[in-house]
Amino acid sequence: MKQRIAGRIPVLECLRAGKRTARRLFVLPSAKGIDAILDAAAGIPVEERPRNELDQLVEGTVHQGVVLEADPLPLLTEKEWLAQPLPADAVAVVLDGIEDPHNFGAIVRSASALGAHGVFFAKRHAAPLSAAALKSAAGAMEYIDLVEVTNIARALGALKEAGFWVAGFDADAPQTLWQADLGGRIALVIGSEGEGMRRLVQETCDFLVRIPLAGAITSLNASVSAAIALAECRRKRASG
Repeated sequence: MKQRIAGRIPVLECLRAGKRTARRLFVLPSAKGIDAILDAAAGIPVEERPRNELDQLVEGTVHQGVVLEADPLPLLTEKEWLAQPLPADAVAVVLDGIEDPHNFGAIVRSASALGAHGVFFAKRHAAPLSAAALKSAAGAMEYIDLVEVTNIARALGALKEAGFWVAGFDADAPQTLWQADLGGRIALVIGSEGEGMRRLVQETCDFLVRIPLAGAITSLNASVSAAIALAECRRKRASG
């Protein structure tokens, strides 16, 4: 089954990355500023379609006049990912119950931009790799390992056996993100906005941390939390 990618940046990055085979490019007849996309799509069939048809192809996701049809993104299992040569300071982002595609895509974008090596998510109770998720990731899914697992807690156990420390994010954690040791191989676990991490997942973590908040708002969007966690992890490693 083919995937459809909407939007100029996601389409261009998919073509440039070469992670999967592109099959067809659909463009709005009046679309302008897509020369780089057309150049990158050399050899791929290009079809002009009216706006309403493009809307239907990607279920209403904003497409900016371009939609690419490509083979599905390659997904790894935790065993396959851990079998790769990973650095001593590898960072994994583990998503426990992130079901909103915009959050999912935004987290993958932050993970890729801030040096993470893989994003783990469950086969069930996770956002689909839809056009909306791909658009929110702005091309980042083409450049980072995506690891689909059957059981998050079991995957965390495999990470721990491979030398990863597992840090879970919880609003009631005793220590703050600023205080935590984020060195070595580490997995950052982000729970769902409504429920947070599930009990078994939380119990599997080596330690819990919280992002200290100072204003009247007492919670953050999951994708914002992930970005802050990844940025602090990178900062500590750069300064340490």
